[in-house]
Amino acid sequence: MANDIHIKVITHESIVYEDDVDALYVKTTDGHMGILKNHIPVICALDIGVSRVIKDNQDQCIATMGGILQFSDNQATILTDTAELDCDIDVARAKQARDRAQARLKAHDSDIDIARAQLALAKAIARISAYNKHY
Repeated sequence: MANDIHIKVITHESIVYEDDVDALYVKTTDGHMGILKNHIPVICALDIGVSRVIKDNQDQCIATMGGILQFSDNQATILTDTAELDCDIDVARAKQARDRAQARLKAHDSDIDIARAQLALAKAIARISAYNKHY
């Protein structure tokens, strides 16, 4: 392939990733989706998970914490509150966050905010998965 899709991953603070790539795979709120050159235009909501780009047969994983994907004319833009490249993730910290969230959920304490603990767990799992290139 010839790096036919231009992608930007943007947070409130910075452009986390920008490059020309061969393929893009994301986790939407409706399931997983792949985008190749000349895909039909699409706008969709992203779930917390791993977005993966392929360039010259090399994978780059990005932990994305929800957001929006817009694709048109071989231009992809991901707008998200938080995104981390696999090489920038502190996996030990992510594992600690996962363990804390799991412990909170197992405690069945009425003072625990279950939705917040589930969100923390999903984010930690996304970071660990991106780091390990599991998608």
